[in-house]
Amino acid sequence: MNAFPSRQRSRNRLMLMAIFALFLGGLLVAGALRFSGWHPAAMKNRGELLQPPGDLRALVPRLADGRAYRWSPEARLWRIVIAPPAACKQACVALARDLDTVWQLFGKDAGRVHILWIGAPPAGAKRNPATRIVVPTAQLRAGLPRLHGSPGEGTYDETGPGVDRRGVPVYVIDPNGFVVLRYAPGFDAAGLRADLSRLLKLM
Repeated sequence: MNAFPSRQRSRNRLMLMAIFALFLGGLLVAGALRFSGWHPAAMKNRGELLQPPGDLRALVPRLADGRAYRWSPEARLWRIVIAPPAACKQACVALARDLDTVWQLFGKDAGRVHILWIGAPPAGAKRNPATRIVVPTAQLRAGLPRLHGSPGEGTYDETGPGVDRRGVPVYVIDPNGFVVLRYAPGFDAAGLRADLSRLLKLM
């Protein structure tokens, strides 16, 4: 009489143990992957997440026309920032073209992104309604981590064949004035678009 309930209880107990083992195993695998530094491809930043971020909150840059450029967090504006050397010509023209394409692909969110050129862009560089020309200062340039490159990135040079972006990193500044992402010279503009598209949705 009790054989069937006993078998049913055993089966239920085994099922519970299997579910628990699957749950615990999943947590262990997720934890191992997390601590090893692995993230799903969709969650990875293409740019370098700066830790700690550069802090420009106390700085009020000046635009080329003399007006103050305030961070104004309530406007929820993100900034793509370029601070190239004065000799940057072909590389910066190509970079400006790429950034214009990135900006246009933001679609309805394009109004929440500014492109800040620290110093005058070279002749022929593409400008769009998002472009702001910022007066270069030592304090502003100092707030951009590793502006002059990192080991292995090389130094700026346009004498070689083709377009050379070495020495021209690009940064993303959040609405509060923190420099949160750095893109090494020669980066893929599609990665910048992917990162910033995600950030625009979050904030």
